[in-house]
Amino acid sequence: MAGILIGAAAAAMNLGPSGDNRAAAAVAIATTPGASPSRSADDRGSRSELREIPSAGPSPAGPSAAPTTREPTTAATQPSGSGTVTSSGTCGMSYYSDGQKTADGETFDPNAFTAANKTLPFNTRVRITNPANGKSVVVRVNDRGPFVTGRCFDLSRAAFAAIANLSAGVLPAAKYEVLS
Repeated sequence: MAGILIGAAAAAMNLGPSGDNRAAAAVAIATTPGASPSRSADDRGSRSELREIPSAGPSPAGPSAAPTTREPTTAATQPSGSGTVTSSGTCGMSYYSDGQKTADGETFDPNAFTAANKTLPFNTRVRITNPANGKSVVVRVNDRGPFVTGRCFDLSRAAFAAIANLSAGVLPAAKYEVLS
C-alpha cells in the first residue's frame, strides 16, 4: 500500500497547475512505521514527516521535464519582403558561418538573415530564390564578398538553410531580386 501512495503522490506532483514537472526526486508522505525521514514538512516541526523518493522515470501522466537553465533565445526574423523589385538576376551563391566582424561593423550572426555582396549598399534587402525547390528568403546586405568567380552573394548559414540543404554548400544558379 505504501508503494501505491508514494506513486500516487509522485504522479500528483507531476500534474500541478503550472505544468512544471520538477520531480527529479518526488517527495512523498512517509508511511512506513519507524522510517527515519530526511526532512520535516515545515520549519515548525510538524508531526507530518516527508522523505525523498527518487523518481523512477516518467509518470503515467507523461514524461517528466527536467528544469533547464538555458537563457531564452530569440528567433532571427527575415527582413520585410515587401517593396518593389529594382533589379534582378541569377548567379551562384554560397554560405558562410565564421564568427567575425562584418564589413559594416556588426558582429556576424550566422543565425540572422544576412548576406555579403560586393557592390550593393549596406542594409539593402534582397529576395533570394532557389529555383530547384521554389523556396525564397529575404536577406539584408551587411558584408562584402564573396570573392569567388561566378558567385554574387554569400548568405548567412540561416538564410542558406531556409532555401537549401547546408550540405549542398553552393547554389550554382539562384535568383535574386533587389527590393526597394
